[in-house]
Amino acid sequence: MTKKTKTKDPKLDALRARSCLNPRPETVTDPVFTGSDFFDARDSLQVKYEMLRRVQVDGQPISKSASAFGVSRPTFYQARAAFEQGGLPALLPKKPGPRRSHKLKTEVVQFIELLLDEDPSLRPVELGKRVSERFHIEIHPRSIERALVRQKKKRL
Repeated sequence: MTKKTKTKDPKLDALRARSCLNPRPETVTDPVFTGSDFFDARDSLQVKYEMLRRVQVDGQPISKSASAFGVSRPTFYQARAAFEQGGLPALLPKKPGPRRSHKLKTEVVQFIELLLDEDPSLRPVELGKRVSERFHIEIHPRSIERALVRQKKKRL
């Protein structure tokens, strides 16, 4: 595991900690961001909000605004829809998806192992079909492979 180091810039650390660090601040070419200490192109929330404001309040064309703020037009439309639905908090990045197997509970893995004990030639696709029939959940074959590797490691 890599250790994250603190920088000498507390704002940069805060943006990174809240997943609001713009991965490409150099693509933001809007004049307000290039000539101001207040506006920070590293702050993705600030960039998105100002991009939306520029179109809504200043009447700037969407394509020009998206380009000046370093995003694609589809990204602009996604940001606008999110903002219209949930306001400023909706522009914050969503939490990333599950990091652990959330469908492969102990009983499901035990069922898979039982199937494999009965017939070791079963492939993950077939195992997935049988899990679906029994538990009414869809599991990707690769998830089954990973779960079996984890189980094997636990036994060692």
